[in-house]
Amino acid sequence: MSEAPPPAPTSPSPSTSETLVEENQQEFAELLTFIDFAEGLTIGFVEINQEQDRILLAEALRQHLADTEIHIEVMNFSRQPDLRYLLDELRQRLAQLHASSPPKADQKLVLYLQGLETAIGTDGVGAYPPMLQDLNFVRDAYRDIVPHPLLFVLPDYALTRISQYAPDFWAWQSGLFRFKTSAQTVEQLRTEAFERPLPYIASTDNQEQIEQLKQLLMELNPTGKPIAPQDLAQCCELYYKIGSAYYTQKQPAKARDYLLAGLDLLKRHPNPTLEQDLYRRLGNAYEDLRQFDTAIAAYTTALDLARATKRSSMESTLLHDLGDIALQQRQFDQAKAYYEQSLALKEARNDRYSQAVTHHNLGIVAQELREYEQARSHYQQALDIYIEYGDRYGQADIYHQLGIVAQELREYEQARSHYQQALDIKIEFGDRYSQASTYGQLGNLTKSLREYQQAGEHFQKALEIHIEFNDRYNQALDHHNLGMVAEKLQEYEQARSYYQQSLDIKIEYGDRYSQARTYSQLGLLAEELNELDQAKAHHLQDLQISVEFNDQHRIAFVLRNLARLYQTTQDDSLLTTVAQCLNITPDEVQQRFTAASA
Repeated sequence: MSEAPPPAPTSPSPSTSETLVEENQQEFAELLTFIDFAEGLTIGFVEINQEQDRILLAEALRQHLADTEIHIEVMNFSRQPDLRYLLDELRQRLAQLHASSPPKADQKLVLYLQGLETAIGTDGVGAYPPMLQDLNFVRDAYRDIVPHPLLFVLPDYALTRISQYAPDFWAWQSGLFRFKTSAQTVEQLRTEAFERPLPYIASTDNQEQIEQLKQLLMELNPTGKPIAPQDLAQCCELYYKIGSAYYTQKQPAKARDYLLAGLDLLKRHPNPTLEQDLYRRLGNAYEDLRQFDTAIAAYTTALDLARATKRSSMESTLLHDLGDIALQQRQFDQAKAYYEQSLALKEARNDRYSQAVTHHNLGIVAQELREYEQARSHYQQALDIYIEYGDRYGQADIYHQLGIVAQELREYEQARSHYQQALDIKIEFGDRYSQASTYGQLGNLTKSLREYQQAGEHFQKALEIHIEFNDRYNQALDHHNLGMVAEKLQEYEQARSYYQQSLDIKIEYGDRYSQARTYSQLGLLAEELNELDQAKAHHLQDLQISVEFNDQHRIAFVLRNLARLYQTTQDDSLLTTVAQCLNITPDEVQQRFTAASA
């Protein structure tokens, strides 16, 4: 069952600039002294974690300097996450300032720079930030172009990144001022972090929750300082929650890094239950990265811990996860064995309700093996359990799967009926979000029936729902499907546009593996338009990704497309390129092309 959308985020209770100054009297006095004596290019770093406090500090400085010859100019960069050339941006903003409202000739201009953490990053995850690369390279140019005191007002982890990635610029600092967050704000962050449910879809709206969790982590685990013993447990849990949130956000690499950090910290505060949860979620992240061996190792570690602590429910969950990996690798007998072990554990503890999801997955295995009656049997057993427990909502997914089986058996009206039953239940329960998947399946059905206009309408409804819920990641599939319909309707440029939109989203999310399918469709479209060089490039992209992920099933599929293209073009360079990609000889490629064409 889908979770309800999380409540709107709430912010810590607002404080005032007077409160901020009162709680940081010494730091504020030292900062005022720094500003007073600073001349020309003078660099100060101000560590202040909460965005509201950064605004309040600017207000407090303006109030205290109102009757002086010092002008504080606040420059906010929070809307420029892709900022690379800070010096050029400062030059432009200074020119605009002098053109619109120039400071008085006898005033000292001090630039208060905030929001740069969006370009720098607020954790240790990710590549060398381009802005910090540039900061080191053009350091000396700042003396002439920005001859003013600069205050870099940033949270803890962003300052850490500057010290790590721009050490030359960091060495120029003339002052470092650390402002502490009020205890009231920290407590409210703590309450919200541990009471608010984690995100359940890959929505950009949920990024705000991740940032909130990271803000609390900055307070409890500041750079260069030991974690207070009483905060160790919550820091471990925060690493788990942030990792889990990034996993949901389809950012498995970031999820992995936070989960590994949590496991490392857990050595200082052992918690067998949380350790199992961390390893399990780490397995999920590696699975999404398609690093299956590493995922299996993480699941196996969690499984051993679950068995040692006699946590049967976690054991059955992990066996289910191992079955999911085997299913993805098309190791169907292995997947079935894992699911059956999971089912046996559930039966042993008389957990009849949770058996439904395992029957569901056993149905998928049977379906993949084209054992459709066996698949129906498993789906029916799952359906019976949901009916027995009065879980009408849970029945929706089963009707959805029964629809797929009927569609595979060309029982199209039965398939349509099952999909409609699934849709009706989702509508009845007001679950608009999950209706998208059923509209997508109705689109696939009507496309199979050559009812292309109807298919397009179904795919468009799925897209509208994903846009409504700000689920950008799943819009990639919708655009892909709409491209296939447009291609069938011979609306070729529209099809190309849809495929490109799908590809752009997959690239944006770093989902390289699924890009292969879209490159495949772009290749087929180019063939249709007799753009054979373009077709070749797209199919080779498909092959390269499939080889990269060692997906033998997909490699065989791509070779059929390339074999057909070779028959048309007799382009021997294609043999050479494929040979290099597969690390075999051109003659062996030609043999494989012949086999693929047979």
